[in-house]
Amino acid sequence: MTDKLHLTPAEPFPEDLGEISDEKLQVLDSQVQRQMNREIDSKGEADPETEFRHFELDDEFQSREGS
Repeated sequence: MTDKLHLTPAEPFPEDLGEISDEKLQVLDSQVQRQMNREIDSKGEADPETEFRHFELDDEFQSREGS
């Protein structure tokens, strides 16, 4: 597991979330959520890339719950 608590928009993001284990997906989701909170606290809004990643993760979680 990673020690990093957030994932900036400049850092790599997996192209296919379907290939990631549930545990790693949850860690990635936490990192993106923390990054979004940091951006909102500092700039008043989230970076579009961070928002996109957040929505992609939500879609993947919904897909897995439906299976």
